[in-house]
Amino acid sequence: MKGDRVEIVIDAGGTPRTYEVVATRAGRRIEITTGRGVVEVTEVTRTGTPVRTARFMSNRILALVEHPADDRGPDVE
Repeated sequence: MKGDRVEIVIDAGGTPRTYEVVATRAGRRIEITTGRGVVEVTEVTRTGTPVRTARFMSNRILALVEHPADDRGPDVE
């Protein structure tokens, strides 16, 4: 789904920093996993192969916003 993206806002020593992970090609998606105090945001292909991964400490995350792809298609206004 081209258009999937996730915004992550973290506390970087008093000032918030924003990171964005975007599915760059059609057929790719963003997956989010949490475990042991770490949040992983991964762009994966249709077959599940990870393309790139961003890791953040969960106690530093202020906000995590998911923006799913639009299901309507390109011709709908």
